Amino acid sequence: MIIGVPKEIKSHESRVGLTPGGAEQLIASGHTINIQNDAGKLSGFENENYSKVGCKVVDSLETVYSESEMIIKVKEPIDQEYNLIKPNQVIFTFFHFASSEKLTKAMIDSKAICIAYETVEENGNLPLLIPMSEVAGRMATQQGAKFLEKPQNGYGILLGGVPGVRPANVLIIGGGVVGTEAAKMASGMGANVTILDRDLSRLRHLDEIMPSNVTTLYSNGYNILEQIKISHLIIGSVLLPGTKAPKLISSKMLKYMMPGTVLVDVAIDQGGCFESSEPTTHDDPIKIKDGIIHYAVTNMPGAVPNTSTNALTNATLNYALDLANKGWEKACKEDKSLLKGLNIVNGKIVYEEVAKAFSMPYEEIKLT
Repeated sequence: MIIGVPKEIKSHESRVGLTPGGAEQLIASGHTINIQNDAGKLSGFENENYSKVGCKVVDSLETVYSESEMIIKVKEPIDQEYNLIKPNQVIFTFFHFASSEKLTKAMIDSKAICIAYETVEENGNLPLLIPMSEVAGRMATQQGAKFLEKPQNGYGILLGGVPGVRPANVLIIGGGVVGTEAAKMASGMGANVTILDRDLSRLRHLDEIMPSNVTTLYSNGYNILEQIKISHLIIGSVLLPGTKAPKLISSKMLKYMMPGTVLVDVAIDQGGCFESSEPTTHDDPIKIKDGIIHYAVTNMPGAVPNTSTNALTNATLNYALDLANKGWEKACKEDKSLLKGLNIVNGKIVYEEVAKAFSMPYEEIKLT
């Protein structure tokens, strides 16, 4: 199979879909890798690193798409890529369709095979989302701490305080991978941390593994409202696979927060879990509404591309090998977790939550 790895063109997206080590394994299995010139440069991988393992370095985005049977990316295609995608071409990347009707319609029109990293599911886990969730969770605390500084219009509080001065209060809504990693970072910096979740077994687990400056609390409307009044940094990390994130903090609730409070919406790829959130970029990462700082960058891990690219390839490579070795139909038929990654196939939505998000027709995938 001919596999293409384009250079990401989304604003400040510095990751690349495949490391040289990952490419080497695919080539060893008999496949051809076309990688766009300098696609890995910002992640710390030069063209020479790829050519040494047998990749063909090509000059243009158009060549990558036109010559390849499967595309391995990081982020969803954007406008200038739509017309380059061919019928029956496998696109293996993060899509987050439920947050973009325009993207969904474009991929329907392309008649490509869209396999979304974020909906590949194995034993109730999302193995291709986990590594980026780990990065995003840690970054959420890191970015939140920065924007709490007064020059950034934040409250002006040091996350961990100093002897004789209280630390900041950090509220984390959602105790999954993102929330856990955010809590590790925030508690390690000395903040008072509260994690809200509705899964009691998860709360018990977190209560056992977290240090004493982390408190777990059942998530409901009353507790959310009480906690936002006293929190300096609020991290939203609620995920419902394949569908839009629930709005857990309404715009009206901003008035109960302290001026300079920072909201970090890690769920923004799925529409965000704060009603007042709007997608932002690393170029212009924050919006201030009613005195509250909103950080909602849609590709947070793109700011640390070396870490992120290595972590992502570690997770995606075995699935990419299956797709290349067997073809997408056989690979998905034999691996139910990969089957759940199918979102759009030959112009039809085959992932029910995506269809529901836009009231579009859904068709169950049947592989023979």
